[in-house]
Amino acid sequence: MRFVLCLLIFPVQLFGSSHSGWIGTYTSDGAKATGSRGIYSFEWDAKTGSLTEVRAVASTSNPTFLALHPNGRFLYAVNEDASASGTDRITAFAIDAARPSSALLEIGSVPSMGRAPCHLSIDAHGKWLFVANYITGSIAVYPIQADGRLAEAKQVIRQQGSGPVTGRQESAHAHEVIVSPDGRFLLAPDLGADSVFIYRFDSATGALAPNDPPAAKFLSGSGPRHLVFSKDGRFVYVITELVPAVVTLRWDRVRGSMTQISGSPTLLSPYDGHQGAAEIALHPNGKFLYASNRGGNNTITAFRLGHDGIPTQMDRVSSGGSIPRYFGIDPSGRFLIVANQGTGELVTFGIDAATGSLARRGTAVTVPAPADFLFVPTHRSH
Repeated sequence: MRFVLCLLIFPVQLFGSSHSGWIGTYTSDGAKATGSRGIYSFEWDAKTGSLTEVRAVASTSNPTFLALHPNGRFLYAVNEDASASGTDRITAFAIDAARPSSALLEIGSVPSMGRAPCHLSIDAHGKWLFVANYITGSIAVYPIQADGRLAEAKQVIRQQGSGPVTGRQESAHAHEVIVSPDGRFLLAPDLGADSVFIYRFDSATGALAPNDPPAAKFLSGSGPRHLVFSKDGRFVYVITELVPAVVTLRWDRVRGSMTQISGSPTLLSPYDGHQGAAEIALHPNGKFLYASNRGGNNTITAFRLGHDGIPTQMDRVSSGGSIPRYFGIDPSGRFLIVANQGTGELVTFGIDAATGSLARRGTAVTVPAPADFLFVPTHRSH
């Protein structure tokens, strides 16, 4: 599951050299406290690639993924507690527009309609919020009210399916919810079902309906985890966790269907250690693609995208720590920041503008069990 500097990861165009943002974390690892206090803010200098002034701004349990409303006034966090009650929560916060890095004001929470929520997304108009619940394999849709609060779930869908990997694929495990570039479809990678489920989305009513076809099937036991669209919207890149690879699919934007055209491993083959791919991100210029590998490898793999949309592996670097659950690219496109959950730090890499290769920059910044992060946009719509 996962960490927070979102590239949807950036809901609006970002400008300027100085930004602030937020970090989502694990406050507990099973029954053991991690030392995290919840959500942290930070200051970012894109001229130097330095992240400073990390401070706790919201006390909330296991806020492992964050989503920012398009108007920049509200922040949403999952509370990934895997509670015995049968459902976890999503918490909404109001942001001080004058001082985004100040304390967040909690304005309400709602049940996530499942267990272990691991991803949130918001439609481009800021009307609907989507959540993926890992353990129960369910997704849900919530109306976003004018004051930023979430109304009760409009719809809940429990995905179905399983795979051959014992202990990981006994049932469906929804891992992400992504709206297509044109806003007509919702895609939900499911690690347990070896599928990316596809739903038609009615932005007026918030209703989801199974597409025809209703899913794209993946290699048995591969475990689709996260995805990203190409810059021109012609391709979908899916990272599979259990068999670490980037799978390239051609996207039919009219039918809402995907056709696989290639698969690119994220690790050297053969690799006998523990495997567990995690995050995937597209560079803002649309030419480079990055993927993280956890387990015994702990690396970031860089790909160059050809004119045919197919990625070619060109570089692999150490993540600078363990369990690189999440990473993201800063608004300038000059830096990639990795959240190493296991060793508790954010590590910065410079991105070569010509080749897309990565080089370590500066010193690591300590944050307990980071799982996700995102930047405050310089310009906001209201």
